[in-house]
Amino acid sequence: MTITDIKELTAKEILTQIQKQRQEIFHYRLQQQAGQLEKPHLLRFARREIARLKTILKEKQA
Repeated sequence: MTITDIKELTAKEILTQIQKQRQEIFHYRLQQQAGQLEKPHLLRFARREIARLKTILKEKQA
């Protein structure tokens, strides 16, 4: 999801996206512990996506 896509979302939709990303991180961590995570870079991408979402959310609240 790009920054322009995120900016078009409402605050409630952004919070929903943050929750989805947290769920993905949880699943990636479970897979990593089991040794089944084939693409470990996805963890970093998910964390960065959460940071982007939170940044845009703060901008909207200001």
